[in-house]
Amino acid sequence: MPKGLPPVVPEDGLTTRQRRNQPLLIVHTGDGKGKSTAAYGLALRGWNQGWDIGVFQFVKSAKWRIGEQTVLERLGALHAETGEGGPVEWHKMGAGWSWSRKEGTAEDHAEAAAEGWSEVKRRLAEQRHDLYVLDEFTYPIAWGWVELADVLDTLASRPGHQHVVITGRRADQRLVDLADLVTDMTVVKHPFQSGQKGQRGIEW
Repeated sequence: MPKGLPPVVPEDGLTTRQRRNQPLLIVHTGDGKGKSTAAYGLALRGWNQGWDIGVFQFVKSAKWRIGEQTVLERLGALHAETGEGGPVEWHKMGAGWSWSRKEGTAEDHAEAAAEGWSEVKRRLAEQRHDLYVLDEFTYPIAWGWVELADVLDTLASRPGHQHVVITGRRADQRLVDLADLVTDMTVVKHPFQSGQKGQRGIEW
């Protein structure tokens, strides 16, 4: 896209401004690092535009607090105090890590994920937020905790101008096909491969 110009201009009867301001379904997938980080960066941009931000963190333990949560919640508090930016809500919808589900039973995790998705559906119907970050949402879909057909139908028919970004590895091809913007994070090199564990400010 040289100079920000799209390679084609569709004959859809829309003006450039109308076409530029369409609600997007965004998917960050792949085995590389940066899927959630990119989604939270998008949330920061949205906050700066005055958007209402809703973060729904699937799978991760409620005991684990990542740095982005602290930053975004403080920005939400700043909005409440001064009116700057936009409101922010952060919700944890599951328990246990995606690669080692140690807390609770599989049924507990499935129930938490299903309840989380039901809440997201309610908010989409209400047009509650401008941007929804569904972090690690590909996992409950892949594990059958949330019905893919319901997800696709809900996202395709969501009302108003609501952006949705979904993160997680191995996004289902049908979700990829529905999305407007898809990025596949590819691992080239990572310190973990040489035996280094995660460190402050990089992984959390």
